[in-house]
Amino acid sequence: MAAAGQVVLFERRTAEPLLRHVVGGILRAERTEQARTLLDVALAAQVSTAYLSEVERGRKEASSEVLAAICRALGLRVVDLLARSQDEFDAEANRRAGAERRSRSAQPRAVRELHALAASPRRSAPPARSVTSGTPTTTVLLLAA
Repeated sequence: MAAAGQVVLFERRTAEPLLRHVVGGILRAERTEQARTLLDVALAAQVSTAYLSEVERGRKEASSEVLAAICRALGLRVVDLLARSQDEFDAEANRRAGAERRSRSAQPRAVRELHALAASPRRSAPPARSVTSGTPTTTVLLLAA
């Protein structure tokens, strides 16, 4: 509940991608780039095709041993998989930062000022009083993004 004189802002934030989604996408991209089938790579890695498919789709979190086996089957070093994952996370962070800058600059000035006000330290102020009735009034602004 908002205190008297407080401005409440609601923002929808999206979580950054999960590691299993990034790793799975890289593995699938590598396999398709090599024009290899799920069956071929699964046999070489000694995992089931269903499990490999779920790892590639980011539905399963593979152990380090399984990831090493899949990487070996693809001729990829685990350290290279992790480096490519880092590149993906960095690219996503840059995309998000650019989108955040664009969305903030596209917002009306009043909304940007409210964001700045919400980020500033709170000072307690007496509640506003109505001139006509003498009863205290509180104004709370709710924004939906």
